[in-house]
Amino acid sequence: MSYDKELAAAKKAASLAASLCQKVQKALSQSDVQWKSDKTPVTVADYGSQAIVSFVLERELSDEPVSLVAEEDSGDLCKDSGKDTLQRITKLVNETIAIDGSYSACTLSPEDILTAIDSGKSEGGSFGRHWVLDPIDGTKGFVRGDQYAVALALLDNGKVVLGVLACPNLPLASIAGNVPSENAVGCLFYAKVGSGTFMQSLDGSSPVKVHVSDIGNSEDASFFEPFEKAHSLQDLTSSIARKLGVKAPPVRIDSQAKYGAISRGDGAIYMRFPRKGYRERIWDHAAGSIVVTEAGGVVIDAAGRPLDFSKGRLLDSDTGIIATNPKLMPSILKAVRESLEEKPSSR
Repeated sequence: MSYDKELAAAKKAASLAASLCQKVQKALSQSDVQWKSDKTPVTVADYGSQAIVSFVLERELSDEPVSLVAEEDSGDLCKDSGKDTLQRITKLVNETIAIDGSYSACTLSPEDILTAIDSGKSEGGSFGRHWVLDPIDGTKGFVRGDQYAVALALLDNGKVVLGVLACPNLPLASIAGNVPSENAVGCLFYAKVGSGTFMQSLDGSSPVKVHVSDIGNSEDASFFEPFEKAHSLQDLTSSIARKLGVKAPPVRIDSQAKYGAISRGDGAIYMRFPRKGYRERIWDHAAGSIVVTEAGGVVIDAAGRPLDFSKGRLLDSDTGIIATNPKLMPSILKAVRESLEEKPSSR
């Protein structure tokens, strides 16, 4: 399978969703942010992004059923307290679609928006095709005005075959060394199995092929980890970095933008170790993992196993996730094992 049509649809969907997110982030109000039962934020942009991606995939791939595994659902929007929020989302989605021009004859109703959002309730699995979406990966970063990503991938019989990361706030130039960039921002990374990883600007510049860092000495490597302390055990990653002799301080940014940065060699290592009992969601890693692997990298769990996206909405792993290049992986796994043995109480 070439997946060319699917990749084109994914790029269009993620880019349009990112356009909506950019508009919301520039003028984010308190009423645009709500809190879910798990104490994580959700914004009108999360819902709008999911609705747009669902809409575009259905339109662009109308000759096949679209199964979508996505983070959000419309439950809170269906309540009386959610009516104003739903109207705002509907307006945002229609404005975004109208500006694009491809679907100019189409105006979505609030009911259409609810249906589009709830199309993301698929359970995924090991059979058939399933799209996997995080409409805004890194919502806390989005709310702060920092990094976030629209992350969209396609599973075919349980394997990730393409992925797209739209990163509206990521500089086109390297972010290595935590040095603020004055250059243009807004990156679109995309990868298709067997075809490599490419990056272009969100405004449509010519794509360039990217590759992970080829550093073989861990002392020269820099590493990424989540910005939020609650998302990873930073004392554990610090211990691993010390064992590897890493001299540079960690680069902490939100979202799968880290996968994009790793794919183009901004850093050499990404480590994430969630707290004990947490199960990763497939939408948090599906797109990012293929963006890194098609750029020549390796993405595995902390036990050294490939990530398994075929088990439904949750990853079949609770050990942690590592992304790096093939040269560094053996020494990283050794340092991980040693650090976990020293700190069993933290896991």
